[in-house]
Amino acid sequence: MKEFKSDAEILDAAKGPGKQMLFFTAGWCPDCAFIKPAMPEIEQDFADYTFIKVDRDDNIKVAQEMGVMGIPSFIAFEDGKEIGRFVNKDRKTKQQVEDFISSLA
Repeated sequence: MKEFKSDAEILDAAKGPGKQMLFFTAGWCPDCAFIKPAMPEIEQDFADYTFIKVDRDDNIKVAQEMGVMGIPSFIAFEDGKEIGRFVNKDRKTKQQVEDFISSLA
């Protein structure tokens, strides 16, 4: 999973060519900690996406600009255009995340 320090780097990566999946998270978030162990397998199963970790606290401008208040959340981009979002404050299971990504095809 890629990580960028600045908001500009995250936004540039999301708007780039190919498929990107922004994963909004935070270190204090128990629901984020719940899905974190499943993320390597999800990334492997959906290798056509570049997964980008966005720390909601460190990158609050990105979260605000994209309307992300609840975490963990996912926003998918393809060639710079948003193609789907799974954004809410609820705990997400591996199956729910995979179903969301599969629905984008």
